[in-house]
Amino acid sequence: MVSQRIKALRTKASGLPMRPGVYLMRDKNGTVIYVGKSRKLKNRVSSYFVDTKHTVKTARMVSLVVDFDYILCDTEMEALTLENTLIKEYSPRYNIKLKDAKSYPYIKINAGDFPKVEVTRTRKSDGAAYFGPYRSASMAYEALEVVCGIFALPTCKYRFPKDTGKIRPCLYRQMGRCCAPCVPDITKEAYRDLISSAKRVFEGKTKEAEGELTRRMYDAADKERFELAAHYRNSITALRQLSEKQKVVSDGKDERDVFALWEGDGAGVLAVLQIREGKLLYKNEYTFDHSALTDSEDLCALLTEYYTDAIPPKEILLDRPLEEEALSLMSDFLSQKAGRRVYIRYPQRGPLKQLCDMAKDNARQKAETVREKDDKAERTLARLASLLGLEVLPARIEAYDISNFGDEAITCGMVVYENGAPKKSDYRTFKIRTTDGADDYGAMKEAISRRLSHIGDGTASLSEKPDLILLDGGVGHVHTIRPVLEEKYPDIPLFGMVKDEYHKTRCLTDGEYEISIANEKAVFPFIFGIQEEVHRTAIRAMKKRKTRSLKKSTLEQIQGIGTAKARILLKRFGSISAIKEADAETLAAVKGITQTDALKIRKFYQEQEEKSAKIIKTPTDTPQNTEE
Repeated sequence: MVSQRIKALRTKASGLPMRPGVYLMRDKNGTVIYVGKSRKLKNRVSSYFVDTKHTVKTARMVSLVVDFDYILCDTEMEALTLENTLIKEYSPRYNIKLKDAKSYPYIKINAGDFPKVEVTRTRKSDGAAYFGPYRSASMAYEALEVVCGIFALPTCKYRFPKDTGKIRPCLYRQMGRCCAPCVPDITKEAYRDLISSAKRVFEGKTKEAEGELTRRMYDAADKERFELAAHYRNSITALRQLSEKQKVVSDGKDERDVFALWEGDGAGVLAVLQIREGKLLYKNEYTFDHSALTDSEDLCALLTEYYTDAIPPKEILLDRPLEEEALSLMSDFLSQKAGRRVYIRYPQRGPLKQLCDMAKDNARQKAETVREKDDKAERTLARLASLLGLEVLPARIEAYDISNFGDEAITCGMVVYENGAPKKSDYRTFKIRTTDGADDYGAMKEAISRRLSHIGDGTASLSEKPDLILLDGGVGHVHTIRPVLEEKYPDIPLFGMVKDEYHKTRCLTDGEYEISIANEKAVFPFIFGIQEEVHRTAIRAMKKRKTRSLKKSTLEQIQGIGTAKARILLKRFGSISAIKEADAETLAAVKGITQTDALKIRKFYQEQEEKSAKIIKTPTDTPQNTEE
C-alpha cells in the first residue's frame, strides 16, 4: 500500500517540467540528503516515487524524503555544474563526496607573471595550476624540492614582483639554485619558461624536460660555461631519479586517468590512477559513506568534482559503464574543460581492462583497511562504554581544556571525536569573557554553558548532541560542570580525565569514583590521545590570541599608527621583529605608510631599545649600598 507521503511526492513530481535542472531531496528536518540533476526533471524525480524496484541504498534514501526542491537550468551541462556546487554546499548524506581530497597535498603553481610554486592542501578556482594529489606531504615536498632545484625556482615566502627590489638575495642565488626574482635580473618571459618546464615535469612529461635540459647543458659547454653545464648535468640526473620512482604501466606516451569504485561493508572507495607518458604518476583512494548512491548520475557528479580545478587527460577509463546520456554529457563537459576531445571508455578486455582491475584492486584494499580501522574503533568504543557504564556507544565524544597566559588570553579548547576518529571540522575554541582572571572552573563553566546553548539550534556541528563529554581535569571540574548539564541535558555522560605525575591519563572520574584505564590496551591510548589533542588545541588558540594582542598593542602605541596601518605592516613584514629591523626607507615603501609614519616607527623602537639597554646596565653600573 502506497503511503500518503509517497502519494504527495508523486503528485508534486508529476507537475515538474520536462526541462534540465537540479533537484534537492529533503528529510523531515528540512535537511538536504541528496542532490541530483537531470535533462528531464519530471521523469527523473518521478522515478524515485513510482512502484519500481530500487537498490537498497536508493530505497533507504527515498524512505527518508519528505519534500524536494528544484532549480531549472537552460542546459544539462549548466545543471551538472550547479549540482557540483550544491553538493559542496550541503554535503548531502547520500551523495558521493571526495571527502578525503582535502587531506591530500597538491603542488600549486599560481597565476601571474612570476608564479609561485608551493604545496597546498586545498584546490580553488583561482586560475592556478594544480598537480597531484600526492599520497603524502613528504612526497609533495620532495617533488617540489627536486623540480625547483632543477629549474632554479624560488621556494621562499616572498611574492614577486611585489617584493622584487625590497629584499636582499639569499644564499641560494649565489649557489645558482635560484633565479632570484627578488632582484630585477630575470625577465618575466624567462621566468615563465622555467615555470613551463616545471609544469611539464609535474605533468609527468619528463622526457620533454630532460631534452630541454640536455640542450642547455651542451649549449653551456660550447660557451665554456662549465659550472653551468655541470648544474644542468646534475639536474638531468635528479630528473631521471624522480622519473624512475614512477611505475611503468604501458608503452608509448599514454595519458589517461583510471577510475574504479569498490563498495564494501562500512565504506565505499574510489581509486584513481593518473598515468602520464606510460607511467603511473599518482595513485589515490577516496573513501565515502557506504550509504552514498553510485548510479551513472552520481558518477557524473563525482567526475565533475574531481576535475573542478584539474585539466582532464585525453582518455578516462572507468571500471563500469555510464548510461548513454550520461556518457555523452560527461564527454562534452570534460572536452570543453580540456579544450580538446576527451574520450571516456569502459574497457572489457586487454591491457586497458587490466588497468581498471589494478585500480579496483587498490580500491578494494583501501576499503578493507578502512573496515579494519572502523572495527577496531568500534571495539574500543564498546570497551569504553562498558567501563563507564554507558547505555550506548559514544559515537560523538567532545573534550574540553582551559589554557591561559596568567590572567590574559583565557581560552577553552573543544575537540570532537566521531566514531573514534578526530573530526577537526567540528573543533571549536571559546574566548572566555566572564571570569575575573585565571579561574579554570569558571572558564570551563562558561564554555560548556555556551556550547550547550547551541544544541538543536541548527548551528552547524554545535547543533549535535554529544554522547559523552570529557574534561581535562579531575573531581573539581566534574562537580563544577555537572549542575550545568543537569539543568538541561542530564542524560549526557560527563567524566574528567585525571593525569598522573608524568602528565599521562591515569583514570577517568565521574566525580565520585575513579575508573582506571592504565591496563586497557585499547582504551588507554585512545583517551590519552584525546587529552593530548584537546590540550594542544587549547594552548595553540591561547598563544594565537596572546601573540595577536602583543602585536597589536606595540604597534598601536605609536602616534598615527592605527589598526589598519598596523595590519598592513604586519602583513608585509610578518612580525614585530622584522618591523624593528627595517629602516625608514623600507618602511615608507610599504603602501599606506607615509615617510612621517616611518620616522615615528623608527623613533619609537629606537627609544624602546635605549630604555632596555639602561635597564640592563643598571645593576652593574650603579654603585650598590655597602655596609662599612
